[in-house]
Amino acid sequence: MAEEGGYHIACFLAQQVAEKALKAFLYAQGEVIVLGHAVSMLAEKAAAYEQCIAQKKSIWNILDGYYILTRYPNGLPDSIPARVYNQQAARSAVDIARDVVETVGKKIGC
Repeated sequence: MAEEGGYHIACFLAQQVAEKALKAFLYAQGEVIVLGHAVSMLAEKAAAYEQCIAQKKSIWNILDGYYILTRYPNGLPDSIPARVYNQQAARSAVDIARDVVETVGKKIGC
């Protein structure tokens, strides 16, 4: 999607990937119930277990901006997501999500 023009979808899916990776990390730490969708909140919880996450979470938090606005046309003033998000934003979001997955994957042995 980040290469073929579905830039707003790529941004949303990057947020979803990061969210699920952080939830997997928290479950691997023994958490029983992990609620919420915000990468910022999940990264904050994960940082309590791993210092390198604490150092990266401020970069990862940008993905939260893609959770709603990328999907709902009425979330953007006078436009729609397909017209607002571009390849640069999509590539950046995908790179950040990749960093989340690689970081937590190393910590849980994946």
